[in-house]
Amino acid sequence: MRGLWKTGAAALSIAVVLAGCVSTPSLNGTLGAPSFADLQAMCGSQPADYGSDAQSVYVTLFDAYVANRRGGLSKADYCAFQTALAQRYAAQGASTDPQARRQWVEFFNAQRVKALSWRAAVDPTLRSG
Repeated sequence: MRGLWKTGAAALSIAVVLAGCVSTPSLNGTLGAPSFADLQAMCGSQPADYGSDAQSVYVTLFDAYVANRRGGLSKADYCAFQTALAQRYAAQGASTDPQARRQWVEFFNAQRVKALSWRAAVDPTLRSG
């Protein structure tokens, strides 16, 4: 279990460093960045309420969106990614059970790293130093 924590912490550290390389868009969207509601509407599903995790989820979906817009991720894969996040949050992230919440955090951190890697593959601003 300790090794898993260290691995998760390392992945989160990488995600934080990479996320610091680009500006964080607002939930309402900014010039060139759609709003959180617009990102969720791309897949035609009911918008999920992520509570206090909304900003982190938005940044993750935004990274996947950039990968999608630049041809590194299909719309079907983007929508599957978005659906998986919403389902897991509903099942674990919104829970008051600390174990369920911990499982959400571990899952979400892995998804954050995945979204960053998709974006980094197609976005030169994440690779330029």
